[in-house]
Amino acid sequence: MSKRIGTFVIIALVAFFALMGYRYLHYRSVNAVSDAAFIKSDRLSILSFKVAGKVVRLDKEENDPIRKGEVLARIDPKDFEVSREKILHLIDALEDGIAAMKLKRDRLRKTLELQEKISGVDIEALDQRIAALSFRIDAADRRLEKLRKDTQRYRKMMEERLIASGDYETIATRHDALSDEIEGMKKERQALLSEKRKGTDAYRIARLNLRQIEELDKTIAAKTQELKAQKKTLAAIENRIAYTRIVAPFDGVIAKKFVDAPRVVKQGAPIYALTDPKALYCEVLLSEKKLHGVKPGNAVTVEVEALKGKKYRGVVESIAPTSASTFSLVPRDIASGEFTKLDQRFVVRIKLDRIEGLRAGMGATVAIRRQ
Repeated sequence: MSKRIGTFVIIALVAFFALMGYRYLHYRSVNAVSDAAFIKSDRLSILSFKVAGKVVRLDKEENDPIRKGEVLARIDPKDFEVSREKILHLIDALEDGIAAMKLKRDRLRKTLELQEKISGVDIEALDQRIAALSFRIDAADRRLEKLRKDTQRYRKMMEERLIASGDYETIATRHDALSDEIEGMKKERQALLSEKRKGTDAYRIARLNLRQIEELDKTIAAKTQELKAQKKTLAAIENRIAYTRIVAPFDGVIAKKFVDAPRVVKQGAPIYALTDPKALYCEVLLSEKKLHGVKPGNAVTVEVEALKGKKYRGVVESIAPTSASTFSLVPRDIASGEFTKLDQRFVVRIKLDRIEGLRAGMGATVAIRRQ
């Protein structure tokens, strides 16, 4: 009887282990299983200052929650603020100087344009007066020539006693009066010509003074370029002042605090590490031997070592187009002909249906349902 019982037990154990082995092999055949999996975060960031200086404020400690846009740390901005004040004073002085030069230029232009216009009008009027006076002188010269001949003729007639001496004196007086009138008109014309020369000189001076405007324009242009350069410098200083603050780039939690205040830090030195506990996913390094049947959209079961008994569901979101070693910093050298085949692994990203209890960095085991 005991022999029968022992035989039955042995048969039962063989059947049990055979069933377990079948289920194990079947499970492995329909699922790509790997324990080279980790929980990772899409939002994991190390924050640092973009400028060097003395840290005067660190407002958060490890595990503290943070909000996007919240100031987390600050460097003493005093040196940058002093530089900003100097640049602002220089910019104000340049703007005032440029405004004064523009006002001077505009006033000078109006004055010179008015002088030029007045001189031009005066010269034109003098030309007209000189032309009219010259015409009168020419007409008077012709009359004077006729009177000169009449005077000579009357003198002969008086000497021959053909006319009275009074007649001769009358024509001679008319001759002398016209001669004096012509002389006066010539003096007047000479005075007008002299006045015209002065007006012409004033016109030329006004034209020459217009070059002062060109010089002012050049100076204004140079000062304007200097002003632009100073404004760029101001913008750079404003950026540096902004860089004295570290602002949270997203909602999350302080994962690590690297320094304590007060402390002088270099540009780029790590200050805080942030993570977003809500932006978790699972990453698997899957052997190339297990890739067959694995495609985006396949169902996935995830078991986390730290959370025994819990299973998480997900789907394959993407599969890396190259192996993890493709971009290795030290690629394999096969130039000598020696080659040992190594199992390559590909990064598979898994989107999780839920993330309760998970933390970035946890190890996991995944089973990807093949199709």
